[in-house]
Amino acid sequence: MAVPLRVVVAPDSFGGALDSVGVANAIAIGWERARPMDTVMRVPMADGGEGTLAAVAAALGEAASRRTVATVDALGRPMMADWLLLDGGRTAFIEMAAASGLAQLSQVERTPSSASAASTRGTGELIRAALEVGVTTLTLGLGGSATTDGGSGMLSALGIRFLDEHGGELPPGGAALARLSRIDASALDPRLVGVQVVVASDVTNLLTGAGGAAATYGPQKGADAAAVDELDIALAVFGAAVEAATGRAVADAPGGGAAGGMGAGLLGFTDATLRPGVEVVAELVGLQAALDGAGLVITGEGRADEQTLSGKAAMGVAQRAREAGVPVVLLCGGLGPGAEVLDASGLFDLVQPITDRPMALADAMTDTERLLANAAERLARVIGLGQRLA
Repeated sequence: MAVPLRVVVAPDSFGGALDSVGVANAIAIGWERARPMDTVMRVPMADGGEGTLAAVAAALGEAASRRTVATVDALGRPMMADWLLLDGGRTAFIEMAAASGLAQLSQVERTPSSASAASTRGTGELIRAALEVGVTTLTLGLGGSATTDGGSGMLSALGIRFLDEHGGELPPGGAALARLSRIDASALDPRLVGVQVVVASDVTNLLTGAGGAAATYGPQKGADAAAVDELDIALAVFGAAVEAATGRAVADAPGGGAAGGMGAGLLGFTDATLRPGVEVVAELVGLQAALDGAGLVITGEGRADEQTLSGKAAMGVAQRAREAGVPVVLLCGGLGPGAEVLDASGLFDLVQPITDRPMALADAMTDTERLLANAAERLARVIGLGQRLA
């Protein structure tokens, strides 16, 4: 006999194919085809990077007010971008990728010159819009950035001036920071005082060096070897200037290299707290409350491999489900290197690829929605069979 279940569907996005909201919807649709008697809760997840705003907005519904403002992208072009007002107007959630993200640039625009000139000013404009409505908490999701400017563009939008040896203001972009002589923070927006700044990021890289912002993430933003070296040198100058202006050694701070050094900029000029992205998102979307009384949790991600256990959303969901004593299934687009560690971790009761026949990656990505729904339906039928056998 079928026993109704409370099923929590809390997946990450399937990168390049479907965001976490779409993934959660597809899984729920497939599940409900086989088991319409169940209560299915959709709690799309993310780790603070691109897609986090959509996940939070979907999970909170009317409790999240979407605001749209005029800003600029990483190359300074006018655009419109969204941020969220939460907690009855007390908290803002801003996704850096909404304005300063790599997704705003086409493949042909991801060149060494654009990587050197890209600026976070657009994200600063979003922060300023949030300050204008009087928020007391500012949550920033870092990730998916097109920039390597140490957050200098963001800080410029908030009133800080970056000056060369002649007292002239530097142009936008990370490369220009090599000429930085002094930082004038006297006009920093006073509304930042008393605002709690929470940074959602899983990156622990330092600002510079072999594992720094430029060397680690610059190439995916279009930087070649020469541009990486140029940016790394410029960020070192930036780090020293921040320390001279504030007394804060941001160059030595874990996470300072997040989002092209945005972490360092925030740590230098705000009282920011860096927290794991999945932890922050889980709190925002109410994952813990959703787990109360659940009989099964279904999470998901595009590729399951050893990196899944490095703070990704699926791992965060599984950890919380385990603590609540709820079984966890991970649906994935495919298995990558080291996927066997997922079984050994004890976090997942089942790790299941969604493909139903041999197929090329491009075809699977195009067909992700159908594959997810069918995989969820198959899983639901197996659960029903297990109940009957029991």
